[in-house]
Amino acid sequence: MNKHLQSLIQIANLDKQIDDLEPKIAQARKELDSKIAQKTSTLRAIGALQDQNKNLQHEINENDRLIHETSARLESIAKKQQEVRNEKELRALSVEEDIAKENLTLANEQIQKLQTIQKARNDEIAQLQGSISELDSQISELEQSTQSAVAVIKQEQQEIFKQKQEIIAKSDIKSITFYEKIRRWAKNTSVVPVFKQACGGCFIRLNDRTYAEVLSDENSIVTCPHCGRILYPSNKQSYKECVQ
Repeated sequence: MNKHLQSLIQIANLDKQIDDLEPKIAQARKELDSKIAQKTSTLRAIGALQDQNKNLQHEINENDRLIHETSARLESIAKKQQEVRNEKELRALSVEEDIAKENLTLANEQIQKLQTIQKARNDEIAQLQGSISELDSQISELEQSTQSAVAVIKQEQQEIFKQKQEIIAKSDIKSITFYEKIRRWAKNTSVVPVFKQACGGCFIRLNDRTYAEVLSDENSIVTCPHCGRILYPSNKQSYKECVQ
């Protein structure tokens, strides 16, 4: 097999090994990320409840203001009743007094209702804050174990990357540049074998001339005329030799 193609197969294989380790990193971080997401969600819930309590307090303050205004109005009505001149004025003041008293009762009842809701919100906030403390403890423990697990995987990636760089240093720069260009879109299917005269990437049958070029050792790099991936013959022994 052509040495340039052999190098590309080795590099593609190492790139795949590096990429295959990424899910392991995600898996190692899965529980930690879950706890962090749970904490974030809990903090949002606390923030939402605190905002609700602010709105409730605003309503309580408005009702409290109404109570003060109504109380002042009742005092004014009481004074007017002492100066009333006729029965008509007395009835009018009496109606106004009843309305004021009703408004006063409603405002007091509304404050009690709002304060009950506010207390329930505060209890819920306290419970969630307790959950935050527990999550912080769990996150702290998981960060230590996760950091160790990820470090091992990262080290493995670095060792594979080092092997890749050693091969690149000995390879044809034009071939490497060409490979990297294809890898931008083809990822780990940049260099593929030919099975039964079909591209191992797009699975479209190759014409006889292209297939003959793939099988020949004279050509440095042959690409699929349909998808542009780099092709190599699916000779298992040859492939085994080039990735060792």
